[in-house]
Amino acid sequence: MELIIITGLSGAGKSIAIKSLEDMGFFCIDNLPVSLLPKVVELGSLSENKLDRIGVVIDARGRTFFRELEKELGYLEEGHISHRIIFLEASDAVLIRRYKESRRSHPLSVEKGIAESISEERKLLRPIRERADLVIDTSDYPIERLREDLRRYLTGVEVPGVLQLVIMSFGYKYGIPLDADIVFDIRFLPNPFWVAELKDLNGFDRRVVDYVTGNRTARKFLRDFQKLLDYLIPLYIREGKAFLTLAIGCTGGRHRSVVVAELLSEHLKEAGHPVFLRHRDVDRG
Repeated sequence: MELIIITGLSGAGKSIAIKSLEDMGFFCIDNLPVSLLPKVVELGSLSENKLDRIGVVIDARGRTFFRELEKELGYLEEGHISHRIIFLEASDAVLIRRYKESRRSHPLSVEKGIAESISEERKLLRPIRERADLVIDTSDYPIERLREDLRRYLTGVEVPGVLQLVIMSFGYKYGIPLDADIVFDIRFLPNPFWVAELKDLNGFDRRVVDYVTGNRTARKFLRDFQKLLDYLIPLYIREGKAFLTLAIGCTGGRHRSVVVAELLSEHLKEAGHPVFLRHRDVDRG
């Protein structure tokens, strides 16, 4: 089992870090009470689907924090459980700015101001910072750089990000998919519905494919659309996006959108991207 413990100053980027681990295939738990750490390890070891990679975020919530964490880290060492501690921090000025922008209260503040709470937390966490395997100051870190550095640290190599693509065909008459990131309307393409011998077929049939793609406008659109996606996907990956749902819509979701979704899926798979293809309305009347 590989256990990654993320801790550090509140507002330093722990939520972003744990999401990055989740994108790398870790089973992740945010804001885990220190006392539950052994139970998570135990359940991960005994699970039928054994968890080989676990990431947890542990926050300082009181003066007993380090004493409790010291005890549980001793448990991990006695059990020879591989673990690494990643400590995130930032300057006081940056942390104060982030709290003002988010309008959230500091977890240690009751009657204290933000600056005093940050100072107290920094003192509280000093021992665990000294034990950390990796300390990252996120004061001037763009989000994508933090993700890249964590990926590099955990894998030991430069690993390009992976974007999980969902290509979905749908019919506008049944509504736009609510989970779509990008919606593209292709109702400008010739509609097989108005051709008697094609009306009752769907976009999987070769005759429908030939009809939809059988003119210069459609072929140019497909080439340009593929080029657009080839340009955009690396940008989404660089930004740190892990999932993208692209919805292709025609009137009924049975002919044109199915054809285009199938062709785009083939192109993206050939380019090496993981693609899940879904035809939402192809079986509707």
